[in-house]
Amino acid sequence: YDKPDHLGDATHFQALTTAIAGTVGTGNIGGVALAIYLGGPAALFWMWMTAFFGMTTKFVEVSLSHKYRQTDDHGFIVGGPMFVMEKGLNLKWLAVLFAIATVVSSFGSGNMPQSNNIASGMLSTFGIPAWITGLSLAILLGMVILGGIKRIVKVAEKLVPTMAVIYFLGGLAVIAANIEQVLPSFLSVIQDAFSGSAAAGGFLGASFAYAFNRGVNRGLFSNEAGQGSAPIAHAAARADEPISEGM
Repeated sequence: YDKPDHLGDATHFQALTTAIAGTVGTGNIGGVALAIYLGGPAALFWMWMTAFFGMTTKFVEVSLSHKYRQTDDHGFIVGGPMFVMEKGLNLKWLAVLFAIATVVSSFGSGNMPQSNNIASGMLSTFGIPAWITGLSLAILLGMVILGGIKRIVKVAEKLVPTMAVIYFLGGLAVIAANIEQVLPSFLSVIQDAFSGSAAAGGFLGASFAYAFNRGVNRGLFSNEAGQGSAPIAHAAARADEPISEGM
């Protein structure tokens, strides 16, 4: 629920869809598949645990980012972990370091996996050269990003719901087509969660530690809990109480 008189550049829904836009896709599809491939079925269990406890991390980082947000010279609301570090912890050097690391990370875990998957899919399915897909993505994203946070959230609130519905229906279709494997899959996940399977990925041993590691790091890639990028979007939400945005 949003009140027009509250300070902010985006509604709660716009902030949410902007944050989700960076997780649904490579993180939830490719990330889960890679975790299972490398760590065996047990990795899925630890992804569930990471998501469960990650809700607390996400609540804290979003609430704090909203609390310490501020208005920049152009009149836009800006916030994020770097403002918490500078204003809340009085550690400006750490804020600068985090900001630099976030920019670097945005090219790695933020953009490269997604653009690479899109280009690979377009090449294998339609025969479109990767450079054409990359150039098209750069132009389209540039048109959105150069419009600032207000244009980003407006585009996200229109695209993300459609993307989420397609993702959800696609997941249901896969489950329906393999309904007889659902129960055995759950049993395999639970049984291997603490024991580990004999092998995963051909030659990689799926020990407890390895499955735990794969599940946690892929889980964090999927939900961004603790990464610090989602709070930047939530900081622009139109609300007076930081806790309301964190919830």
